[in-house]
Amino acid sequence: MIRSSIWKLEMSTQYEKSDPTPPSGSRSCLYDLLCSDTPRWDQPSDSDTTSWLLRKETWRSFGPQARLERMLEDTGNRVCADCGSPDPKWVSLSIGVFICIKCSGVHRSLGSHISKVLSVKLDEWTEDQVDGLVNLGGNIVVNNKYEAFLPNNLKKPRPDSSIEERSDFIKRKYEMQQFLEGEHTSCRLQPHHRTPSSTLPLPPGYHLLNEKKHSEKQSRHRIGHRFRNSWGRKDSDHLKISKKSNSLAGMVEFVGLIKVNVVKGTNLAVRDMLSSDPYVILALGHQSVKTRVIKNNLNPVWNESLMLSIPENIPPLRVIVYDKDTFTTDDFMGDAEIDIQPLVAAAKAYEKSEIHESMQVGKCVANRDNNFLKDGIINLADGKVKQEISFRLQNVERGILEIELECVPLTQ
Repeated sequence: MIRSSIWKLEMSTQYEKSDPTPPSGSRSCLYDLLCSDTPRWDQPSDSDTTSWLLRKETWRSFGPQARLERMLEDTGNRVCADCGSPDPKWVSLSIGVFICIKCSGVHRSLGSHISKVLSVKLDEWTEDQVDGLVNLGGNIVVNNKYEAFLPNNLKKPRPDSSIEERSDFIKRKYEMQQFLEGEHTSCRLQPHHRTPSSTLPLPPGYHLLNEKKHSEKQSRHRIGHRFRNSWGRKDSDHLKISKKSNSLAGMVEFVGLIKVNVVKGTNLAVRDMLSSDPYVILALGHQSVKTRVIKNNLNPVWNESLMLSIPENIPPLRVIVYDKDTFTTDDFMGDAEIDIQPLVAAAKAYEKSEIHESMQVGKCVANRDNNFLKDGIINLADGKVKQEISFRLQNVERGILEIELECVPLTQ
């Protein structure tokens, strides 16, 4: 007991006398930027808890937007982590890197489970999101991890690289993780094969037994696959989303982004006993995103903003509403197609405008083809081109949806 107390006293004394030193190597740049406030949120010992909390509150007092701007001043964050384009305005929140608008389109094609993309200026950031970004370390730290075993003969994309070059590199870097720290590239690129000298002799009848087991496994897989599909939502009936289409999304040239705010639904169709659990899917080309599910509501209010990249050959925006079911197929609750070309054209025409007053710059006339409840007015306000649309859902007995669109040209 006495020895334990002496040991704790010695350790406490050593901690108080030790001088805090900044991290070495790739972490030093981000540390130098944030050390005056609090670059890391690791909980210190009890003796420093008060000062640590004060530093953290001081750093948080700047607000999430100001903190993001300060992070962009770091040397490594001034250029895109993947292609080196200057002044990146997009972030992969799940990976922790600042990226350019062209690379952000490829990141979206990977899926939000790999790379969740947010805009520095267009999205509303929370303190926790910025804290998470700070803890991941920034472009230099992340690149040292994901490019640790980058082959010497493989060159990173440049700002003027094609979308194919970007897509190939970004997928190998983050999805396949071929250059990841602590992993050898050859192990990820090729499966291990035994050399003839190390191959052990197989017992008689092994191949026949192995083929039989393989056949039984395939049969069970097909039965299980059919069983699962019988309970799943039939996407093929209304929206075809596959791994192949997602991979194609990364190979498409983008001209901008569209921010869709799904505002609310009115008088939606009943798909359960007395109500429904609706959610909305947005699809543009090979991309798709969806809102959260709102339980037991025929007049749901989402107010949820989702982002999609706009392909060069601009397709219509597909809007599909489903009723979420736990044990049966999700029920279809209507769909619609919205022509976004007028909005994109207006955004391109006024992308360099210095007009500060709000003004109407276009209009989509309501008619039977688009099923708008009223004309979709395109407005320019504070340099942003937006359009509010209310429309009737199609292929369903009833239902109205309200959305707000905002187009961001590629040059922004």
